[in-house]
Amino acid sequence: MSEFLPKEVRDGLNQARVRAARRDKRRLRVQVGPEAYTIQSFGAEAFTLRADGAPHLRGLVDIYKGSEHLYQALIVTAALDGPEMRYEFKRMTRTRENVPLDYDPGPNVPAGLIARQ
Repeated sequence: MSEFLPKEVRDGLNQARVRAARRDKRRLRVQVGPEAYTIQSFGAEAFTLRADGAPHLRGLVDIYKGSEHLYQALIVTAALDGPEMRYEFKRMTRTRENVPLDYDPGPNVPAGLIARQ
């Protein structure tokens, strides 16, 4: 449908989308060491960054939404896709707030302890 719009209108819509993305502080971002980059689009197999100033990432990265750590992803490929850089990942793991147990607690584990009086 956008191919029916004049080029000036399409450019204006794209600039408005970029401005709105800059204002939203809860946007997804990828963190690599001290550097952070705003994610333009995010899917189950890949995410994209703006091509201008986008690094050629590879390896383990952290994905945040605001200050909340959401995922760790292992990037395997990066390719230029028009005005965006597309990063595909091999795996994406949801972060946890608690440490996973190394053992099966079993069915008869007490829910708590009763103090002696």
